[in-house]
Amino acid sequence: MAVENAVIMKAFRIYAQLAKDGQAAKELLQEYLADDEARGLVEQFAREVDCVTVIAGEQLFMFPETRLSPFHINNETIKRNYLRTQAVNSDVYLMYVCIIVLMGAFYDSYQTMEPTRSFIHLSEWTELVNERMALLKQHSAEELKAMEKEFSYNWTSLIQKWDALDDIKESAQRQSGNTISRVSFIDTVRRFLLAQELVEDIGNQEMALTEKTKIIVQRYFMELEYNRGILEFLYQFEHDKKGVEPHAGHL
Repeated sequence: MAVENAVIMKAFRIYAQLAKDGQAAKELLQEYLADDEARGLVEQFAREVDCVTVIAGEQLFMFPETRLSPFHINNETIKRNYLRTQAVNSDVYLMYVCIIVLMGAFYDSYQTMEPTRSFIHLSEWTELVNERMALLKQHSAEELKAMEKEFSYNWTSLIQKWDALDDIKESAQRQSGNTISRVSFIDTVRRFLLAQELVEDIGNQEMALTEKTKIIVQRYFMELEYNRGILEFLYQFEHDKKGVEPHAGHL
């Protein structure tokens, strides 16, 4: 039986809102849940652009599932909108590592589906990245090279990039208008996450995860095919020295 035009238009309104904003408000979520045919069409529309629909709290979200999706944020967009004019791909990958470390601060193992803390301060996040980079530097050049092939991350370049962000020069760089300190870089990542509604600013340089992020973590972040391999690499060295199982939180 053909789908009625009213149902098609309802589904299109919901999809159009998702395509425009990445999310749909409570009213459209209610329509999405109440009408099986409309919901099926919305999910079909989303699949056509390599996206999935996900409910978090009282909102409906649409997330790109592959890099082929037109809604995927590519490196050039991140460099143009969030980083310095001279930014290169290694700056973007350093952002990714900082985000992975931030998620690791909220979740204490691969099996944890809910965050184990409520918020984090910008300075603590910076220090956690410092710790990860210091531990990565304890790998031999040969080990880093091998891991670069496995994860497609140039770990040596990222370590050098982080080392070049000199906190000693932070005051002078603020005066000159350049952003090269570690705290400033972390703040740039924070602003990106705020713009994507992945964290919320709760004041006093503290931030909390949004419901949107919690859903992403539950659905993708802990999965081996997405980031678990990188998490293991970032955290295993310290645990190997201690003789305990690696996990993704405070170590």
